[in-house]
Amino acid sequence: MRRTIQILLLALLALTSVNALAAKEKLTRKQRVELEKTQVAYASTIRWGTTEEALPYLDPEYTKEHPLTDLELRRYEQVKISSYRAGDNVNMPDGKVGRPAVVGVINLNTQMQREVTVKEIWRWDAEDKRWLQANGLPDLWQETR
Repeated sequence: MRRTIQILLLALLALTSVNALAAKEKLTRKQRVELEKTQVAYASTIRWGTTEEALPYLDPEYTKEHPLTDLELRRYEQVKISSYRAGDNVNMPDGKVGRPAVVGVINLNTQMQREVTVKEIWRWDAEDKRWLQANGLPDLWQETR
């Protein structure tokens, strides 16, 4: 029984590795490099910058459908990001790339810290040759699990 489970786990790992390699081939080397550079800059901006500095990373199509109100922008001024740990990229079937990130958030009024997990979705803009965050700014007010 134990041997069967080991074989199944190895087969699953091999299948996952093959799928990951096949998915990575969908992106060109240049796109992968640009994605990594953009994600590092975005994470740094979220961690150390201001909300206004993060806005240029957002997909204009997303912001057109989900415009940020003044109230929403002011809510971001009420928190400080204490940490930002991004997970691994996952290629999505529609050509986008997703990755989870664990964000440490400090409420400036109460000085309470908590962590939220956010999902980034990145879309390649072929016209401008750059990656855009297609899921909006991180939702820092979601219920923690």
